[in-house]
Amino acid sequence: MRKSNFLFHLYMVLFLIYMILPLVVMGGAAFNDSRFPSIYPWVGWTDRWFIELWKDTRMWVAFRNTILVALAVVAISIPIGTAAAILINSIAGSTRTVLYSLMVAPILTPGAVIGISTLLFWNTLNVPAGLHLSVLGQVSFIAAFVMLLVLARLQSFDRGLEEAALDLGASHAQVLRRILLPHLYPAIGAGAAIGFFQSIENFNVTLFTRGTYDTLTVYVFSKVRTGITPTINALALILIAVTLFCAIAYEVRRRAVARRG
Repeated sequence: MRKSNFLFHLYMVLFLIYMILPLVVMGGAAFNDSRFPSIYPWVGWTDRWFIELWKDTRMWVAFRNTILVALAVVAISIPIGTAAAILINSIAGSTRTVLYSLMVAPILTPGAVIGISTLLFWNTLNVPAGLHLSVLGQVSFIAAFVMLLVLARLQSFDRGLEEAALDLGASHAQVLRRILLPHLYPAIGAGAAIGFFQSIENFNVTLFTRGTYDTLTVYVFSKVRTGITPTINALALILIAVTLFCAIAYEVRRRAVARRG
């Protein structure tokens, strides 16, 4: 028993080192006064890479585009995914299987295929490439993530509450708004968060549909092609710090709600 505990803890330590060490090296390179993104040899501490990043107007434009696309993707994916989950949960038989397969299929499709297909389809309708096509391309698979989360939440919904409300004179719209949706809010919130971050990190679909516009992933890709500098390390460190802050804030809030409950 003691040996198995030792091996388990050893595995956890090695796993954490494997996951965290590259992030530490990447973050350290953002403070190294060297034009190459590395921590060895260590030239000295500097903040100039953050200053250069702050002055990079192209990066700020790409950041704005990324946020706008992500918000649009969430705004469209949430109602589509939620409606699909409610519909699939309410039917049975082969129709349910077919509809479920159609919704899940984009998740299994390579991003490059989705990007090219989106571009070719809308080009036949004389719709030019741009961020609007990036939104539509991303929605095609991100809505499926929302559907899966909401569908899982629906498994714990008591249909008797819905039937009781209808028997008492409530309309279907009232049942949806006052009974079903409040039960689904946690899954919808999780779907919105996943959709937002999935959109921000998306590259393949965006690359083929963006037209002449930049997003953060395309911006980083172009910087890598032309010669990476530690400004990319500075950007990555900021994104990681923001992500950790959001995760810690969520966990603190969750524990506070659990204590009150």
